Amino acid sequence: MQLLQKFKRGSSKKAKPKGHANYAYTTARVRAMKSKILPKETYPRLMNMSINEITRFIGESEYKEDVDELARQYDGVNLIEHALNRNLAVTFTKLLSISEGDVNFLIGEELKKFDIWNIKTILRGKYCNATNEEVLDALVAAGRLSYTFLSDLATKTTYEEVISGLENTEYYPVLKDYDGTNLSDIENQLDKMYYAGLFEAVSGSRSKDRKLFAKFMRMGIDVKNLITLFRLKKANIDNPGMMNLMIDGGLKLKLKDIERLISLSFEDFISELENYPYWDVISDVASPDMVSLINVESRLKKYRLKSAASFSHVYPISIVPIMDYMLNKENEVNNLRLIIRGKAASLSDEIIKEQLVI
Repeated sequence: MQLLQKFKRGSSKKAKPKGHANYAYTTARVRAMKSKILPKETYPRLMNMSINEITRFIGESEYKEDVDELARQYDGVNLIEHALNRNLAVTFTKLLSISEGDVNFLIGEELKKFDIWNIKTILRGKYCNATNEEVLDALVAAGRLSYTFLSDLATKTTYEEVISGLENTEYYPVLKDYDGTNLSDIENQLDKMYYAGLFEAVSGSRSKDRKLFAKFMRMGIDVKNLITLFRLKKANIDNPGMMNLMIDGGLKLKLKDIERLISLSFEDFISELENYPYWDVISDVASPDMVSLINVESRLKKYRLKSAASFSHVYPISIVPIMDYMLNKENEVNNLRLIIRGKAASLSDEIIKEQLVI
């Protein structure tokens, strides 16, 4: 596959699974963790609360320890933001600590998206002359790179020093080409490297769990590409160069399909989507005269959640329930963040509700 050829990484840079894969133990722990995910009925209640009431609610939930830990430093919306980030990092670090062998390896590969998010955040901070505090506040140390390592990078004076600090990581071959002006291209290359790494993790294996992991991952690529396509077409962008934004390896939507779709008008693009399996998910909210893409994006994200849940029931002792939980946990944090930010910005309940994925 082209992605693998372009971003092939040396074995010395890539962790290898060791020991047996303790799926029965890990999935049992994950089921207990998933039982604490906020039920859908919670969100309408939160919508009727003030910021102070939401803060109190979150402080009495699974986020209590995070809120208590950070209450000495922050308050209000900032306290909730930091508590959510901390909880996500602690939760996913826990997944790594309770897993072994192949399951630990696959979780670690999935969590590298947070390493890339943090690297992007630090580079954007340097590009925009953000303060060290602003950059540190945005970090989510839920990947393989530790908070100590990331915070040290964040306090570097220049982007050159940041990249030098990452010289011994697998991300350096992409980062070394950053010249201070081509940040969007570097970010795109990091995203492609991430997915190439996931494909490398499952390539050449007959393991049922790696095949399930691959299917889960490829559906995520489809959703990501579709959302990007909608945004480009809604903005009347049909530049073939935008293909560089697309990720190879989707489940139902291949690059040749995307290349054809990207050249169409928005109206023809919508019409052509009727020939693809994801159309049923968005058919009642997607139209040539649609004003906003919020409903389409929410439907696609919700579809991925539902598919992961269905898949999880079929394969209860596998990587899928773990990926299902991770997806739901991220979604919970995103929903809580949307509500608290929306309330702080005095957005209407209707606008906030449209963006929630529940």
